[in-house]
Amino acid sequence: MRLTCMFSFILLFGAVGLVVFIHLQDPEEIVHQQTPGIKYNMGFQQPKQQDCVSSNNQDRRLRKTTADRAATVKQSNSLEPSASVPTKLQSTDRRQSSIMFAMKDQQKGEEINSIKLHKRRRRFIIKKSPILISMNSSILNLPTLKYEDRNNSKWKSLYEIQGERKRIMRETCSKYKSNSRRIITPYHVSRIFVEDKYRVLYCEVPKAGCSNWKRVLMVLNGLASSTKDIQHNTVHYGNYLKRLDGFDHKGIYHRLSTYTKMLFIREPFEKLVSAFRDKFEHPNNYYHPVFGKAIIARYRVNATKEALRTGSGVKFKEFIQYLLDVHRPVGMDIHWDHVNRLCSPCLIDYDFVGKFESMEEDANFFLHLIGAPQNLTFPKFKDRHSNEERTTTKITQQYFAQLSPSQRQQSYDFYYMDYLMFNYSKPFEDLY
Repeated sequence: MRLTCMFSFILLFGAVGLVVFIHLQDPEEIVHQQTPGIKYNMGFQQPKQQDCVSSNNQDRRLRKTTADRAATVKQSNSLEPSASVPTKLQSTDRRQSSIMFAMKDQQKGEEINSIKLHKRRRRFIIKKSPILISMNSSILNLPTLKYEDRNNSKWKSLYEIQGERKRIMRETCSKYKSNSRRIITPYHVSRIFVEDKYRVLYCEVPKAGCSNWKRVLMVLNGLASSTKDIQHNTVHYGNYLKRLDGFDHKGIYHRLSTYTKMLFIREPFEKLVSAFRDKFEHPNNYYHPVFGKAIIARYRVNATKEALRTGSGVKFKEFIQYLLDVHRPVGMDIHWDHVNRLCSPCLIDYDFVGKFESMEEDANFFLHLIGAPQNLTFPKFKDRHSNEERTTTKITQQYFAQLSPSQRQQSYDFYYMDYLMFNYSKPFEDLY
């Protein structure tokens, strides 16, 4: 009899442990842990998934999550032990029955605790989950022209240009990255700067006037009286401007839905050459040792010890070899990454799309639309290497003339979506 009681006690104890283990392993939590990019403390890690997930995949994911939740609720409501276990024990004596009832009480207490733990974990999951936003959900579109501006041919023309740019961008997204729902993670908004006073969100695209745009945002925010007073290091390393990924779910959703979202872009080849000249043709204590050394070691034949030691003197052809290599010796950088990946225009409905080629006109039109102070205009000065000529179409062609036709074609293919989405023409006639 003692042996039977002991064996029954062990079975009950095992059943209790199994139930508690199942509660702790919440299926919903497992699904969220496997979803890339859901944690807000992530760094600038490149996503392993595409920006836009197909609607069919998302529907299956939503149905799975709903089924998991239903299973979890059903399981948490079932506070009695498994029916198969007590059936085997009902033929035992009274002492065994009393042990069983004691175990039931203990099990109920443990399951109640596990339910509380499950609720706490669910609150944690909800807080850390991606933001689901339906396509074109922005409450705000491009700010409407004021009544007195509607008869102004200049403002009217610029307004129509904006409509055409957004149309092309959205049609490209619909054609190549079609989806009915979208998930926005902290990675997607990590390049977006926030100006709360005038309710502006600006996506930073390096080598497309980003330094001067940050100056403008700082003036709008009251951090400086003039853009001329703000030094380069203050702009980039002062941390005076807030990023959108620094807010919680509610703050991110509210600003994406109600603020004016804008980005400025540049002809992809021209932007690439500008980045190369800035980072590799001038002394730089980051890009030379980090990128330069790796590029020279991989792509230069008979490299000197000095070049391998310093990483200085990277040639444009070597830089392009690195860019096109699927097995790069060092990762990508924001200065030559795709705008499509930096700002996710197929996920975020930008209200204003400006171009570097018409920067002064576009920028001042945007400032006029948001009601910025009339004495605030976009600065014209060159932020770095002011004595050097700006990267122009002519200079860009000189650099790409160093490449073979195959390398030019591959470079165009690399930035194809940016060319298509922002309606830039082919930079060379022999490209297809």
